[in-house]
Amino acid sequence: MGPDGLLFIFCLIDEAALLFLAVYFVITLSDLECDYLNARTCCEKLNFWVLPEVIAHDILAVMLLITGHWLLFLIYVPLGAWLTYKFVTKPSGDIGIFDPTEIHNRQQLKNYMRESLIRLGVHLIFFFIFLYWMIYSLVKGD
Repeated sequence: MGPDGLLFIFCLIDEAALLFLAVYFVITLSDLECDYLNARTCCEKLNFWVLPEVIAHDILAVMLLITGHWLLFLIYVPLGAWLTYKFVTKPSGDIGIFDPTEIHNRQQLKNYMRESLIRLGVHLIFFFIFLYWMIYSLVKGD
């Protein structure tokens, strides 16, 4: 097993974790939408996972850059840049990206749900891309 095989095994595991996290975000936001959770509990749950999501996504992007998989990097990095931008530019008075006092204002809940569904779709696509490249690199034998 060569370095590409190890890289794509790691990518697949990391992407599976990010995919699981995206599903968790969608379920938690839909629970808030259906009033199964209050806004404070929902935002605390989601804000806890924002930083690990940003770190996991950016580590994967950096590994793709370092190993010379330029095309995968260029396709993968916009979502990481957007997540990092949102994390860095959150308002100073808010407790996190998801703020319980603001989540029901100006259709923010719908926007968060749409963003979470887009992230879910992107992670699902990349899960299968990394699965393909892992199998290809293991069969090829590097």
